[in-house]
Amino acid sequence: MSTIEAPAPGSVTMFTTTWCGYCRRLKSQMDREGITYSEVNIEEVPDAAQYVMQVNGGNQTVPTLLFPDGSAATNPSVAEVKAKLS
Repeated sequence: MSTIEAPAPGSVTMFTTTWCGYCRRLKSQMDREGITYSEVNIEEVPDAAQYVMQVNGGNQTVPTLLFPDGSAATNPSVAEVKAKLS
């Protein structure tokens, strides 16, 4: 099992790659909305890549977000992120 831990309340962990346009867009939207996140590049962190594959049916789909309650969302809108954190 991976060593991925749920983020602090009110924040998310965002699993990304450097080349992901959807990741860049969501990061800028979360920055604008004041949503706190930590970014983990799945190409640099093997445990992160395994976690993303585990929650996405074996696919390395990003952005995948991990919420404080332990749930995950793949390519969510910023509105979905805000709703999940409220």
